[in-house]
Amino acid sequence: MNEFYTTTALCVLAAYVIGAMPFGYWLSKLNGIDIREHGSGNIGATNVYRTLGAKTGISVFALDILKGFAPVFFGGRIIAPTLPEGLEHAGQWQGGALVALALAAIIGHNYTFFLGFKGGKGIATSAGVMLAFLPEVLAGSLTTWILMLYFSGYVALASIAAAISIIPLTVISGLTVRPPVNVPVVFFGLFASIMAIWRHRSNIKRLLAGEEDRFDRRSKKVKVVEDKPS
Repeated sequence: MNEFYTTTALCVLAAYVIGAMPFGYWLSKLNGIDIREHGSGNIGATNVYRTLGAKTGISVFALDILKGFAPVFFGGRIIAPTLPEGLEHAGQWQGGALVALALAAIIGHNYTFFLGFKGGKGIATSAGVMLAFLPEVLAGSLTTWILMLYFSGYVALASIAAAISIIPLTVISGLTVRPPVNVPVVFFGLFASIMAIWRHRSNIKRLLAGEEDRFDRRSKKVKVVEDKPS
């Protein structure tokens, strides 16, 4: 088991570092601005989209998904061969390792050391980790997000609804798609949901106060003004 523990620990550390890569901040810097000083101040894809336009916003969204997907997909395949043969409850152990990778990537995004442990809200990165090991849960959560966005017009409200849906969807998945229920995976659903809601607490306050911005496909791109030499 020592090899399993060591390999898992190293992969979890790598998952945090990969998840911590603040692509929203980096790409906004390439466009001449600090995204933290514009819009909602968040480094996530939605604020980048509203501030810098669809091209940059979609790029951030794709990269944030990728940095959630890659650590779980590849890390899981590195860890699996280190599980001892004939291990009792091997599925639970492997599920626990995948969950540890997933949570490390999400926490890395939400609390990135690159920016003083202040990051995004983890929605796209959570989608990436679920794509790697819970695609059916992602499909259900994404459907919830799309429907809520369509009927409400609020990205934040759609994200919160999608986060809440992860809990029952994870349990249903364990009962139907990939039984038996994997306890670590159910814990992941609970933790990911609570984390996402917590990271949206400022949006919840604005929603209750009627001050939250509705989603507009026509982004208001910031004009970068370069200093001219005098």
